[in-house]
Amino acid sequence: MTSGSAARRRSTRRTAALARAVEEGLIGPSSPVVGLLDVDGVLAAVDALDEAFRGPAPVQHTFAAKACGLVPVLRLLAEAGMGCEVASPGELEQALAAGFGYDRLVFDSPAKTVGELEFALAHGIAFNLDNFQEMARVDRLLAGRSAAGPIGLRVNPQVGAGAIGAMSTATATSKFGVALRDPGAVDAVIDAFARRPWLNRLHAHVGSQGCPLPLIAQGIRAAYELAERINERLGHPRINGIDIGGGLPVNFEDEEDRPTYADHVAGLRDAVPGLFDGRYTLITEFGRSLLAKSGTIATVVEYTKSAGGRRIAVTHAGAQVATRTVFMPDAWPLRVGVFDASGRPKEGPTETVDVAGPCCFAGDLTATGRELPVVEPGDVVALHDTGAYYFSSHFSYNSLPRPAVYGYRTGADGRVRFALVREAQSVREVVEESGLAQADALVALRAT
Repeated sequence: MTSGSAARRRSTRRTAALARAVEEGLIGPSSPVVGLLDVDGVLAAVDALDEAFRGPAPVQHTFAAKACGLVPVLRLLAEAGMGCEVASPGELEQALAAGFGYDRLVFDSPAKTVGELEFALAHGIAFNLDNFQEMARVDRLLAGRSAAGPIGLRVNPQVGAGAIGAMSTATATSKFGVALRDPGAVDAVIDAFARRPWLNRLHAHVGSQGCPLPLIAQGIRAAYELAERINERLGHPRINGIDIGGGLPVNFEDEEDRPTYADHVAGLRDAVPGLFDGRYTLITEFGRSLLAKSGTIATVVEYTKSAGGRRIAVTHAGAQVATRTVFMPDAWPLRVGVFDASGRPKEGPTETVDVAGPCCFAGDLTATGRELPVVEPGDVVALHDTGAYYFSSHFSYNSLPRPAVYGYRTGADGRVRFALVREAQSVREVVEESGLAQADALVALRAT
């Protein structure tokens, strides 16, 4: 994805952006938590993805909108040539608002309603069926007509779990897709394609963070072999596209990108060489790996204290922005940087520190037992590698408002320019969202 020198340049850009954000007041006493996204880093990741898959096989790269459902981010990716994978009506509308055409969308919700299926069919949006009941529903909606867009079937190759069970979607009992190793499943899938001329894709996604590349390749190989079997059985290339999902793990231990997209493709070429010979259009759905390394959450240290001999830095970024890290710290650890009140990296002696958030429960910690430069009130703590999920998957615990998000670019002269991606939510907006307009509703109901 990036070389070591490119990773160092990204780190340099981030350091400059943090200093500039403090200087411009984007982070400080009146805005104690903010998200920062390195635009150049995102575009470099897109270029690396394109380069890795370059070859005879046509490829449609889509961005998994769940990783960062912010319209300006989606529009940036649309302008960079990406498509968009959506898994809900909200993500679909965000993608359309961002400028993705219907022909650049893939709709993957496992719980698509009749209305959502009708919309996809009417506009030629590609989608993947999750089960045979959904397939029967599409039968009724099409009523013998041809489909305007590609329609695939998601299969579960049941190849096993990675290190994080919740991120593994090819286990024996995964909720996604048709389980291929269940009795009679393969024959049922082949029969389904034989009976439905409008079915023309297969989709397999093994999982994401915590799933090793060989496991992902094993699942994709199962989908490829099934496609070959179906096409041979039907005597013509009915299946013309294979959606291989995304799921490239992200390295949260240091600055380097590993594994890279090139590593992933090399593994796939070894395990499934026929996948790349040009007979199938490949569809990808990467999300976290495109954005994570380019994002930073910066937060002001409000207080420092000690408890049981452990130093604690109390900040304004906790479970509301780093939900997975707080509740599953071993699976989702984050690198932490400490900057002084002017936004400059702190150096010198270190101490063992727990970094705490503002939420009112004891486990609201974004890092525990870290060796960090001495942290003081007014310093800025940076949570690195937070470009995916951390910006747009807000957890409204304690009614904490959503922070502002800014994108940034660094010019040849080293000057940082910012662009507002999402405004900070005001406390008034939090109150309005909590039912302010209906404040008297229950009192009135009680009175009657």
